[in-house]
Amino acid sequence: MELIASQFLRALRGKRSQVAFARRLGYRANPITDWERGVRFPTAVEALRAAARANLDVAAAFQRFAPGVPLPMNGREPAVDRWLLALRGAASVNDVAARSGCSRYSVSRWLRGLARPRLPDFLRLIDGISGRLPHWVAAFVPIEQVPALSERHRQAEAARQLAFELPWTEALLRLIETRAYRELPEHSPGWLASILGITGEEEQRCLQALLEAGALALESGRYHVRSSSTVDTQGGQAALHHLKQHWCAVASQRLPAPGPSELFAYNVVSVSRADLERIREKLRMTFRDIRSTVAASQPEEVAAVINLQLIAFEPR
Repeated sequence: MELIASQFLRALRGKRSQVAFARRLGYRANPITDWERGVRFPTAVEALRAAARANLDVAAAFQRFAPGVPLPMNGREPAVDRWLLALRGAASVNDVAARSGCSRYSVSRWLRGLARPRLPDFLRLIDGISGRLPHWVAAFVPIEQVPALSERHRQAEAARQLAFELPWTEALLRLIETRAYRELPEHSPGWLASILGITGEEEQRCLQALLEAGALALESGRYHVRSSSTVDTQGGQAALHHLKQHWCAVASQRLPAPGPSELFAYNVVSVSRADLERIREKLRMTFRDIRSTVAASQPEEVAAVINLQLIAFEPR
């Protein structure tokens, strides 16, 4: 993360000289050299101030990364502690600490606003909570300017594109991550298909596409996911709607004979518009909590699809 932080700060500076950028940030001395060499680092708040002084829209970048988690402010400063709290959802401090590689004590203080994380630690927290650090960085600067993350971002983007083109690839990735698959002596054609309820031909087509995209590798007779982060399917609305339709159709097909661990529920209600908005926000929070739980979950034993719908019949 120190290397990523250094490259990120260098990308923020752009074509300005280090001295000119230091002056732009209001420093008499020049800390920029130490930042970019990895000798020492600014806090996350100071790094975001540098981004703003480099004419980047910090709030918009956070919005691109997590549309449902806006960046709150403490006066003129970004409240990164409150943003991290909202992003982590229901994940415990222990879970966040384990996934970020930071001490529980430090994570607790950062999330409560009692201490300010340095930029590398802030990046660790984002990755530990969401698994999507390349997308956070790419919301600020061209990812090619952060080489330490560029390959991981490329793999994530390839998996994202395949999720739109071949929706079952997303489920195959998650199932290949499970312990049951990892314990197979070697890949067994049709094993994944039998669990997902798809044809062997569809399984092979998806595996081949994932291999060509670099999202999978074949080693010692079994497939391995090259990047274990959640596939980011934010993007164009038409493609995203098609993807949602696919998983709604999968749920509909399983409804007549649900498995013992599957849950299908609905509730038709009449409420005020204000309460409808409260319900909508609760569902958004629930989905964020689920994503945080998934990010912290070990070991991977089951692949699952979680669908949430809210349909409003509103008189005009």
